[in-house]
Amino acid sequence: MSTNPQPQRENKIAINKKTVFGVIMMRHFFLYCLIALFANSAWAEKADKDKPIEIEADTVTVNDAKKISVYTGNVIVTQGTLLIKADKLVVREDESGFQHSSSYGNPTTFKQKREGKDEYMEGSAQRIEYDGRMDKVQLYTKAWVKRANDIVHGDYIMYDAIAEYSEVIGGGSKSATPTGRVKAIIQPKNKSTQDNN
Repeated sequence: MSTNPQPQRENKIAINKKTVFGVIMMRHFFLYCLIALFANSAWAEKADKDKPIEIEADTVTVNDAKKISVYTGNVIVTQGTLLIKADKLVVREDESGFQHSSSYGNPTTFKQKREGKDEYMEGSAQRIEYDGRMDKVQLYTKAWVKRANDIVHGDYIMYDAIAEYSEVIGGGSKSATPTGRVKAIIQPKNKSTQDNN
């Protein structure tokens, strides 16, 4: 008995077409917003990547054998204009030398100046994960990301820089938004021009 994979493929295409509009609308927004977490980003202050990383915490535990460092208690990370605040930060290095980090807080936050602009990117969640190998950032629980006056809220926000793909999922009754749905506010690009007319 042979099965035809075509109907499954058509269903996946149909599902993907339903989400394409939302993904297209949000893709560029997330490109600007979430990439701000990385100091070497094209949108972040370029000089940040050459600045030293400074980490302050109440305590730190380093396990060189496992290549894991755990910072706890009022953690503050700075690198140039990048500022991350958390209750706990776990930094891991994989066997290939890629960095992975998890910041936890109530909330954990980040803020960074954009290159060539007098404007900051900022965001917040209960947990923020960064995967250096995959160049992916994920914000979990009561998450939001803001650039200038544009902002998006969701229970889960993910940006994959390699695939140039983003996703936002609402959180139902546990969400930061009253409806539990994803909420985005995107200002017109020429708002200042429109206001003057």
